[in-house]
Amino acid sequence: MGSINFTQILSATLVLLSIIDIVGSVPIILQLRDKGRHVDALKATIYSTILMVGFYYGGYWILNIFNCNIQSFATAGGFLMFLMALEMILDVEIFKNNTPSKGATLVPLVFPLIAGAGVLTTLISLKAMYDDVNILIGLAINMAWVYIVIKSTDKVQRLLGEGGIFFSRKFFGIILLAMSVKMMTENIAKLF
Repeated sequence: MGSINFTQILSATLVLLSIIDIVGSVPIILQLRDKGRHVDALKATIYSTILMVGFYYGGYWILNIFNCNIQSFATAGGFLMFLMALEMILDVEIFKNNTPSKGATLVPLVFPLIAGAGVLTTLISLKAMYDDVNILIGLAINMAWVYIVIKSTDKVQRLLGEGGIFFSRKFFGIILLAMSVKMMTENIAKLF
């Protein structure tokens, strides 16, 4: 498992913070709520943590079962992020909610927003550089932050107002679009 190293913890925390980017997802969470879809902060945090830790320890094995590699997985995740960005920028609905509960906690919040392909592949990459204990502590710090941000989205909405939310949705839609294109192109290039 390794020993606790504060430099590794800080580095892993910051890398995951930038990839998860829960603050950048606030406009998407608000958009989901505006559509009447329920978002449960605690469940989203727990499910995301389980998915990330599970993939951290079994990701290669899971992908091998399906004869899939990390690059293919990341490209598919990038494509999902691309579609979500189009929803934000163009104000269209691509992802239809066919669940009877009208919930949005699992899809699209847990996957692909919080525990998306970029985060999952990053976790595996970090494993090659840092001790497990430091990565897991960094992940725990990030998941506490995820919970706080999701729980506070109503306050963020009141603070930004309708115009601020509209602007941030478009702005972060473009950021998400750029991240998705980068993720797809980098991983498509690695496939060939």
